[in-house]
Amino acid sequence: MSRQSIVIDREYGSGGREVARIISEKLGIEFYDGNLLVMASERYGINLGVMKDYDEKGVGSLLYNIAMAANYTNNMNYEKVEAPYRSFTAQAQLMKRLVAEQPCIFLGRCADEILKDVTPVLSVFIYGTDMEKKRKRIANVDGIMGRGADNYIHKKDAQRKSYYHYYTKKEWGNPKNYDLCLNTARLDYEQAADAIIGAMKK
Repeated sequence: MSRQSIVIDREYGSGGREVARIISEKLGIEFYDGNLLVMASERYGINLGVMKDYDEKGVGSLLYNIAMAANYTNNMNYEKVEAPYRSFTAQAQLMKRLVAEQPCIFLGRCADEILKDVTPVLSVFIYGTDMEKKRKRIANVDGIMGRGADNYIHKKDAQRKSYYHYYTKKEWGNPKNYDLCLNTARLDYEQAADAIIGAMKK
């Protein structure tokens, strides 16, 4: 088996999680999405609710957050400043531990940047140009329908873009930052998974 791990960044509703699941089943390796937060919370003693609050969401600049906290004296404000960085660091440390044991599949969370000097990584960006297909997926998965679906898609993508740029200083979704970009409007999820497997180093 290849020692290469896979990192999948994805537009919301493009089916990135389903593609990761298919790859995981075909290769017999674990994939990590929200379960990474649960594991990091348990290992590093960080409240899971706090980790979810900051999961793939943009944060203000560190200097701005410190300046805001300096206007207050209670500990809660300082904890709020520190929380996104503690959450990110815990996830990063856990990713490194996991790939030291075996290849993994990670969804987002800047895993490509975190692991680039740690282990061989295939970085993938999955997007979709068919909005109707995206709407159907999030209706099935999240129960969000109608106009709210489009707004939610744009909101989630904006959050992921902000998060990625904050921690990597790179542009989320820019093909120059990935080994492979796939459009699930043209490929079904099985085909996308096979394309990723085919691109892995043997």
